[in-house]
Amino acid sequence: MDEYAWPSGPNVPAAEVVRQNWEATVAALPVGARVRGEVIGRQRFGVFIRVEGVLGAVALAEVTAMPRGMELPVLGLYVEGEVVDHAQHNHQVKIRLPD
Repeated sequence: MDEYAWPSGPNVPAAEVVRQNWEATVAALPVGARVRGEVIGRQRFGVFIRVEGVLGAVALAEVTAMPRGMELPVLGLYVEGEVVDHAQHNHQVKIRLPD
């Protein structure tokens, strides 16, 4: 099995749900907000996170927004971070994981 995986499975919000809730997601998770969520996908460039408490919110913590030397969190792990941006084009909340 490859260690990298795109988000999939029953706990991953459907793309339509993510799109429909985008404005509410941005309002609920402003830049600077602290978030917690489950790692639902891993790629070489970072991890996808299902954000707790916000319906349809998917975050991306890119490798460049992780502490130096940190290994990619594994699928199913819960992580915390800070919102640093919103990517309108793909409806992702960008987060930075703490040092």
